Amino acid sequence: MIVIKSQADIEKMRVSCWAAAEVLQAVAALVQPGVTTAQLDAAAGDLIKKYGGKSPFLGYKGFPCHTCISVNEEVVHGVAGKRRIQYGDIVSIDVGIVLNGYVGDNATTVAVGVIEPRTQQLLDVTQQALVAGIAAARVGNRVGAISHAIQTTVEAQGFSVVREFVGHGVGKRMHEDPQIPNFGRPGDGAKLKPGMTLAIEPMINAGVSEVQMLADGWTVVTADGQPSAHFEHTVLVTEGDAEILTWLKKSPFESKAR
Repeated sequence: MIVIKSQADIEKMRVSCWAAAEVLQAVAALVQPGVTTAQLDAAAGDLIKKYGGKSPFLGYKGFPCHTCISVNEEVVHGVAGKRRIQYGDIVSIDVGIVLNGYVGDNATTVAVGVIEPRTQQLLDVTQQALVAGIAAARVGNRVGAISHAIQTTVEAQGFSVVREFVGHGVGKRMHEDPQIPNFGRPGDGAKLKPGMTLAIEPMINAGVSEVQMLADGWTVVTADGQPSAHFEHTVLVTEGDAEILTWLKKSPFESKAR
């Protein structure tokens, strides 16, 4: 069942999404050669606690970390540990926070220094695909319009879409209906209505679309060892353009203080 958010729900989600975006930006700024993924995850945990929230990832079906940190060929759900970031890596960071009973969810991929031109293109195209998907999140369209916009943007540049993992609705729970594949036809899926809140998240590979699971049972990697990028925003479907709730703007905490 797709949950249509009330105005009160939306205002609470603005706060959780703003906090998630703040944490993501702060952790991304810490990425540099020599830092371990465990250090990045610990920093995220401290920041989430600072905002009075908790991670929706930690403990989810046994997941052991506050965030998902995936390096190079790791696609999503990377488990933080002793791995040290190297110059030339790309690091995908997925941050969620539960605050006031609502989830904010977002992700970015960070280049560490100068990276290969094709890898930089991968990051650029994945961001372009996210923008295209958000632009398609309009009343009257179906979920498939988002999926199709992402897929066509990506495949036109010779990259591939991960098919085993998808975007999703988000609200009181981290994963709500509808599922939002990053591939599909414009006429497929549920109709988009005002008040729907969606986590749109292209997961794009430089090589083949196929992925594999590592022995830890969580970390997903590309089947051919080529790099993968991941960008995500939580958005609100409105009567006009979708509103990006995880776009950093004036703090909602400030307005509450007044």
